[in-house]
Amino acid sequence: MNDSKTSNNASPQVNDGNPANRDPITGAPGAHPVGTGLGAAPGAVAGAVAGTAVSGPVGAVVGAVVGAVAGGLVGKGLGEKINPTLEETHWRDNFSSRPYVEKQRAYDHYSPAYKFGWESRAKVVDATWDDAEPSLRTEWESHPHSWTLNWDSASHAIRDAWDRGSHPPTVKTI
Repeated sequence: MNDSKTSNNASPQVNDGNPANRDPITGAPGAHPVGTGLGAAPGAVAGAVAGTAVSGPVGAVVGAVVGAVAGGLVGKGLGEKINPTLEETHWRDNFSSRPYVEKQRAYDHYSPAYKFGWESRAKVVDATWDDAEPSLRTEWESHPHSWTLNWDSASHAIRDAWDRGSHPPTVKTI
């Protein structure tokens, strides 16, 4: 897609059949499987290490299961702080008013940076931008979209989404 030929005013409607991000099992709003997975993986490793130290191989299995569940719950809690559907809609509707946006660019040009910003904020909840920025830059520079949007251009959108993620809007359940 050639961004220079796409109008900034084009806002395709997002058809989200699950606007409240309902949990597929419980139906509770705010399910975030990515956040749950991000928490479960390190939790399982930590639990396996602790279980091995205490009870050998059997302890490792039990520790991995307990760690995965605990880590998954922590990750789910972090994921619920930011609703990706609301973020996508917000930035698609408002990106063109941001001072760093090149007027000939479409939302799709900045979309990966916004997504990276809100997802990073959900993962790094206790850090300030200044503390997190060096590692975020390193991560972005290995990101597939960095070849079309370098750090100097992307960092403004990433920071915008990061800052918004510091004070996420209240989600009204349906």
